[in-house]
Amino acid sequence: MSMKYWGFFLLKLVAGGLLMRVLWAAILAGFRSPVLYLGMEQKPFGHDLGFTSVMLLFFLACFGVVYLIIWDQRYRCRTCLRRLRMPVAAGSWPNMFLIGQPRTEYICLYGHGTLKVPEVRITSTSHDWERHGDDMWKELESLEETKR
Repeated sequence: MSMKYWGFFLLKLVAGGLLMRVLWAAILAGFRSPVLYLGMEQKPFGHDLGFTSVMLLFFLACFGVVYLIIWDQRYRCRTCLRRLRMPVAAGSWPNMFLIGQPRTEYICLYGHGTLKVPEVRITSTSHDWERHGDDMWKELESLEETKR
């Protein structure tokens, strides 16, 4: 995988972090009034039900943003960073030992590679990225010759 792929991932994480930081500042600006207890100023977390509830939602939103960034990055081409397209179901449930495990295959429209996502996860194997050669047409012609 190229540095471009990981750089884009890092850029998305930074953008998500900045978005969450702006949301954090907006939440703090909305709850400016201090909570006084025995004449001393207290932090509103744990003392103000509204602020504590909003912080719970903010915490869940942060995890949601990170999850969406990781999910989006998995389905991108490792070379050109475009979204992978054309999902094709491969394998068979009843003929798992003959044809292979059921999976969904996505391809890069520019021929950079194929992502194979297994339908069943027995082990902790990740998605398999298969990089295609520089000349996609030679690979397709060789497949045509083997069918004859």
